[in-house]
Amino acid sequence: MEINIKHGEQLVVYLSGRLDTVTSVDFTNRMNAEKIDEKLVIIDMSDLEYISSAGLRALLAVKKSLAPQGKELEVHNLSPICQEVFKVTGFKNILTVK
Repeated sequence: MEINIKHGEQLVVYLSGRLDTVTSVDFTNRMNAEKIDEKLVIIDMSDLEYISSAGLRALLAVKKSLAPQGKELEVHNLSPICQEVFKVTGFKNILTVK
């Protein structure tokens, strides 16, 4: 999985590849190490091919770590496969999906 981060008015995290058991640890570590000054964090999943339950947990962990700082997390551009995973697991109701 590749992770590219762009700082600006909001922080945009571009994910490509697979967010699964192996790569979710890298994602979580990278997000925890990132200095986030922006109020809004957008996870762009347009190039994400697959997300597992471990990937969903990683997204939820990031959301929970941002909340006490008054920061918000949004997930954008879900691929059809990721849309289905979010729908089946109910994560469309847990995370803000655009």
